[in-house]
Amino acid sequence: MNLNFKSYGEGFPLVILHGLLGSLDNWNSIARQLSKHFTVFAIDQRNHGKSPHSEDFSYQILVNDLKDFFAQHRIEKAHILGHSMGGKVAMKFAMQYPEMVEKLIIADVAPVYYEDRHSQIFKAILSVDLSKAESREEVENHIRKNLKNEDAATIQFILKGLYRDEENKFEWRFNAPVLWKKYQAISDEVSGTPFLGKSLFIKGQKSNYISAENYAEIMRLFPNNELEEIENAGHWVHAANPNRFIEIVENFLAKK
Repeated sequence: MNLNFKSYGEGFPLVILHGLLGSLDNWNSIARQLSKHFTVFAIDQRNHGKSPHSEDFSYQILVNDLKDFFAQHRIEKAHILGHSMGGKVAMKFAMQYPEMVEKLIIADVAPVYYEDRHSQIFKAILSVDLSKAESREEVENHIRKNLKNEDAATIQFILKGLYRDEENKFEWRFNAPVLWKKYQAISDEVSGTPFLGKSLFIKGQKSNYISAENYAEIMRLFPNNELEEIENAGHWVHAANPNRFIEIVENFLAKK
């Protein structure tokens, strides 16, 4: 699997993994800021962005993809930053290959099973007939109509995955049918041998992805962790306050 990626800057490697339905483009500005100190690799994971689509999809497969990426780019060891689904990939990778992870940064997710949080989003996406869509506004109106309870930020996040192909037809960057079919696996917990290296978990104050109830599992699997909270931020904690997010990450990575 040859994953699409962008690299920025020079120095010790830092790999960024986006969340479900996202892409490396969600991280462009943050990657550029962090590239002042590191060689940053922002990756489109399979079935996302400009990376290949596949019927095969699980956390183990995504970990294998990341291992291959390290080999292809001769990365022996790196810091890894992952958000949501990408955070679970990063956690599983660190537990399987601790010798390849210098420091681990997890944005607003714990290594636990989550109840369904995306079924309405997938139903809205899959109910759009892109072959008949004539404008971006038409698709946006359909999504808004079917997701009346979602906030504007979520709607815009979804629409970032919409593009026109070479024939000027609308397509989604993410492989929605496969991601929905594999949604149970995406919701699942990740586990393994505890990662004893330094790790940082960044929680959005308004998000319940990291809670008092599941923090015990974080402590069990990542005992050498720090926890930071960003005020007035939800699950997309890096987008809500990018400057504070970057400050927290840089401070953590600068520590001996």
